[in-house]
Order: sequence, then structure tokens, then C-alpha cells
Amino acid sequence: MPGTYTAPVGRSTTQIFSACTQYAAATLVAALRAGQFGPRSEHRRILVVSDTSPSPELGTPLHHRPGFEALAGEFDAVRSWNDFIRPFHPAGWSPRDQDAPLWERAVRAAWEIGDGPVEIACESIQANPSQALTVIFGDSPVHIYADGLMSYGPTRSKLDQLVGTRIRRLLHLDLVPGLRPLLLTEFGVASEIVPTDVFLKVLADLAGSADLPAGHDGPPPALLLGQYLATLGILTPQQEEDQHVRMLRGAVALGHTRIVFKPHPSAPAHWARSLEQEAEHLGADLTVLDTPVLAETLFDTMRPALVVGCFSTALLTAASFYGLPVARVGTGPLLEQLTPYQNSNRVPLTIVDALLPDLEDPSAVTGWSLPSAEQVRGEPTGLLAAVGYAMQPQIQAALRPEAERYLDRHRDTLWRYFKRRRLTALGLPGAVPAQLAFIPRNATVRRLARRARTLKRAAAG
Repeated sequence: MPGTYTAPVGRSTTQIFSACTQYAAATLVAALRAGQFGPRSEHRRILVVSDTSPSPELGTPLHHRPGFEALAGEFDAVRSWNDFIRPFHPAGWSPRDQDAPLWERAVRAAWEIGDGPVEIACESIQANPSQALTVIFGDSPVHIYADGLMSYGPTRSKLDQLVGTRIRRLLHLDLVPGLRPLLLTEFGVASEIVPTDVFLKVLADLAGSADLPAGHDGPPPALLLGQYLATLGILTPQQEEDQHVRMLRGAVALGHTRIVFKPHPSAPAHWARSLEQEAEHLGADLTVLDTPVLAETLFDTMRPALVVGCFSTALLTAASFYGLPVARVGTGPLLEQLTPYQNSNRVPLTIVDALLPDLEDPSAVTGWSLPSAEQVRGEPTGLLAAVGYAMQPQIQAALRPEAERYLDRHRDTLWRYFKRRRLTALGLPGAVPAQLAFIPRNATVRRLARRARTLKRAAAG
């Protein structure tokens, strides 16, 4: 429940909020307005913005993007992490432990913090710049907030006990009502929902100050969402370009003649040209919206007839928060080729694939409705528990019984979300035919199999 925040006893606290995206900053502002970080009068609040893209110098900093003024009023100061640590890149730099006291003194002096207590609120604790801030302020309590679907998955690698025990709570949006986050549960970290109505008000403020294009007469458009998955190495640039064309064709096949494409800010311009050519061929009216604003700000102002994407968090925002029709494209092949199995994108991909309709199945799209919270607590929760355990069996060891029950019930249909090799390595149901189920746990057979593989490699060499 909101309002569970407890301020440290003693002097006034400086709260440092780290954000890399506008969506993250909007989530923070919603939490602040909901009172989840205490009364403003009791704290000094600093927003630390950073750009972790490969070439941040070519992009527009978060605090210079349209609509930022709607967020800035919640903070006493805004600082650029990129500027502070230049020439280091914020995604790849963190101070050595022995240098942390020096950096703490430098930060306190540059940001006029003084020697008072500090609290940190940041995104992924295992990635920079969040990791860097928690190292620099090594004695400060940490609040984690999640700005997307990854909060429903397990912590992606084992955290140092000294860091994990500093984490007070996980704040997240209720993107999938009925589904509970797995993130940081190994430390007993409680999750806390950022109120949806407050978050929607923040998005409305962003839309009102971002000078979005005016709507048009006629039927509402279909909105296509680009993610630029090539940057993450999940798709090749050509594969992602082809995926955008599939989005366009699928939307037109469903009868949508007005299309708006919202590309990722880092996407190359020629992708839009390819779509324009395809739209002309299909007789569709295509608008490419390259303004650097959140896709979510379009949902209320544009009220699209359909929102299409791969596994963007915005799909769940559209469906859960705005009640808009949604559809997914290309999740099946991605589930097959995503490596390693522990890749943290697997959970958002699994959620979207399991809950949302396939654009290329028209009857599924037109007949779809968002599962209720009660429905989500059933099979989808079991699926995510099994996937989460298979991804991180050491971190989420307590999930093994639930994973075994789910896999045992779905032996004939589990291959969309699980790899036989992964199940075999973990000795889980479905790894091998039932009559050979003793093999994964038989030490002698496994030793002979390893010996056979060694001899095969030697012969091939």
C-alpha cells in the first residue's frame, strides 16, 4: 500500500533519484505525488538524469526533451550524470570500492549535499549508473523502482549480500494486475504499487506540455511501436525493419487505413522510409511520429484503434491502463532465438506472448480481452514462476516446487517457453520422455554422457 515510507530519524535527508528514461522519470514523479517518499518539506530532492545509449552525445538529454518541465517541479535540482563523470560513459563506469569515499566527497561538494544522510532511488541495481550511485553512497538505504515488465522476472544475477540488505522496497506499476514481481524477493524485499490513477495524471501532464501533433478527423489510427531491438543484439537491423513491415501489413489486414508509427529515438531514418514505401503500396495513410516523446502520452490524446508492438511495456500500459486494443508481432521466433536462457528480456517477452493476441491472427485480435486479475493468478502466474526458476534456479530456489507442478501439467505445450537442454540441466519435468525421466538425476549416466561428448569433440578436432 502507498504511504509505507518511513523517513530516517535525525537530520533532513537528501533523496537522490536516478532516471535514464522519461518513462522512469514519470514513474518516480507519480510515486512522489502519491506520497511514497514522504512529505516534500522534509527532504531535498535531486533528480539525476543519464543517457546510457551507445552515443549519448548524439541524442537529446532527458531534461531537454519536450514535456520535461511537467516533471521537473517535483525536484529541487536536476543534475546530469553524463556531465559529472565525463569522459566516462554512464553505462560502463562505476568507481572502485576503494575510491568510493573520494567520489562521495566529490558528489556532495558538486551537488551541495553537505554531510547529511542520503537515500537513493534507482532502477536496475545491477547496472550503471544505479550501481555506481550505490557504491558511492555505500551506507545509504536504497529504494528500487521498476519502470517496466522486467520487475516480474527474477533478479538477473546474484547480488552482494551487503547491497541486497540495503534495499528497502520495490516500487512498480501495476501493469499486469494479479501478477506479483519476482525481482529482489530473495532478500524479502516487499513490492509496492505506484497508484495507477496518479501515474495516468503524470502522463496527461506530459502530453499537455509536449506539443503533440493535433488529431485528425475520421477513424482513430493504429499505432505501431518501434523498440530498436537491434541495439540489444536481439534482432539484426534487417530483421527489425522486416518486423515493422509486418506490423504495418497486419494492421492494414485488420482494416486500419490510418497508421501512426512511433519509432525508437535511436532508430535509423531509413526504417521509416521503408515503411512509407510499404504504406504507399498497401494504400495506407502513414504518419511517422519522430518527436522524442513517450508513446504512452499518445494513448489518451490519440485514442488509437489498435496498438501494435513486439514486447514493449507500452503494450501493457495501453491494455491495462487505457483499455485499448493491442496486438503483438514476432514474439514466437524471439522466444526461440533469445539467448542465453537467463536473458532478462525473456520475462517481458513471455508475458506479452502469453497474454496478448497475435496480430497475424485476426480472430484472436478482434475477440481478445485483458485477463482479469483472478485469471492472471492462475496459469500466467504459474508460467512466470516456472520461467523465473528456469532462468535463475539458485536465486529463486524456493520456486522449484511450483515450477515442477506447472511443467508437469504442461508437458505437451511447454516448448514455446522452455528449452529441453535447460530443463535437462535442472532435472525438471519435460526434459526427457517419461520412461527416461531417471536420466537427469542419474550421476553415472550423466558422467558417461559427458565422457562421450569429450571423445566426440576430440575426434572432430
